[in-house]
Amino acid sequence: MSDSAPSRPSLLDRWTRLSLARRIMLAAAVWGLVVLVGGALALSAVYRAQTLNLLEEDLEQMLVGLTREMTREEAFLEDGRVSGEQREFFMGDVRYRTQYSGRYWAIVGVSSDGEISGDIRSRSLWDEPVPLDEKQLERTLEQRGETQFGDFHFVGPAGQRVRVASRAILIANRDTPLVLVAAADRAANDAAATRFRHLLLGTMIALFGGVFAAMVAGISFSLRPLRRIGDDIAEVREGTRQKLSEDYPAEVRPLADELNKLLDHNRQVVERARTHVGNLAHALKTPLAVLRNEATGDTLLDDVVRRQSESMQTNVEHYLKRAQMVARAQTLGARTELRPVLDGIARMLNRLYDARGVNVSVDGGAGAVFRGEKQDLEEMVGNLMENACKWAGNEVLVHIHDDAEGLTIEVEDDGKGLTPEERAGALKRGVRLDETIPGTGLGLSIVKELAELHRGSLDLGDSSMGGLQARLRFPKS
Repeated sequence: MSDSAPSRPSLLDRWTRLSLARRIMLAAAVWGLVVLVGGALALSAVYRAQTLNLLEEDLEQMLVGLTREMTREEAFLEDGRVSGEQREFFMGDVRYRTQYSGRYWAIVGVSSDGEISGDIRSRSLWDEPVPLDEKQLERTLEQRGETQFGDFHFVGPAGQRVRVASRAILIANRDTPLVLVAAADRAANDAAATRFRHLLLGTMIALFGGVFAAMVAGISFSLRPLRRIGDDIAEVREGTRQKLSEDYPAEVRPLADELNKLLDHNRQVVERARTHVGNLAHALKTPLAVLRNEATGDTLLDDVVRRQSESMQTNVEHYLKRAQMVARAQTLGARTELRPVLDGIARMLNRLYDARGVNVSVDGGAGAVFRGEKQDLEEMVGNLMENACKWAGNEVLVHIHDDAEGLTIEVEDDGKGLTPEERAGALKRGVRLDETIPGTGLGLSIVKELAELHRGSLDLGDSSMGGLQARLRFPKS
């Protein structure tokens, strides 16, 4: 059976995982691009339409000029056709006398059956067909006297995209209308509109970049109190600060106040738990002591009472210690300097085991800090160091390593050491590897549980000195 591939997070899941700053910036970036780019395109479309309107107004003025000139002519009419001397209108504008210049006019005669029956044209049109299609011609004849504009994409002389305007008029001595045509190349207008669109898009993008940069700076500045409150909470957890400060903005101050109340409540709960654990210890020790004192005989009942009382005493000590450890481990902000505590334990053990010639020394750890209470540190390291002294030949060495990965405390001796099976058994509660050595068998199990409560670990291995090495590891954060 093949393993199925892990499902990819949905778009909604990815969005919900984004930070507040990224959400605001992403939403603002999308909306800003839509508004600015859409505005640029809209403005360029308005500009293009305006240039086209100006061009159409110019064409309409050309038609007005042609109409005025036609009313003064009398030699154009003969048998219903446009004929006569080729005349030059708009003599002052050289564009109408230059071949394919982009400016054109024509006067088209129409027969009674609606067909073109000749034309007079500008020299710029040369021998090209009059830029007038059948649909526009029909529309112009139907709407006589009104200017009509042709197809927007009409291709005229020399393949130019021209805007065509036409108007049908009736003049004296003629039964059929004349169609006046004016056309202009749109290339210059389209090029100007395109340049304006590119310029506007570039300006809008530059404006968006500046606004977005200012927005990022503003969001970063506005969210700085949230980052600061996170840093302050980390300092509280590490023990360098007891509570959050009160100089936050008004929007964040209620959150800081509630967190301070939560910290105070946590301390009160831990303190009450310690008090209850101490009271329970005193309440249980006295009855157990009475039972042991009364069971001094040699009867079977006395033996059962003694054994059960000792078992109860062992369990009570274990669970009371565990309850105390849990209460202390849940205390926020606890912080203990490592080296003074270990040096104190080493001095005490050197006095206790001086008769056996055991020397205890501590190496490294200057400035190292244990993120927990002093009692927990003494419980863990004291148990390991005392256990090493019991089994050592002459030397017990404690190494302290404090780096970016975490805090490591190694306790090793020059004794006979333990096999892998014995190491596994030594970490179990109540197991004693040598009954001749006094103890309850709770030491290493309590150390292991207490290390795990502080998110650490206890490992047993071979020492370079020939005996046992016990290694405590605690993460940095």
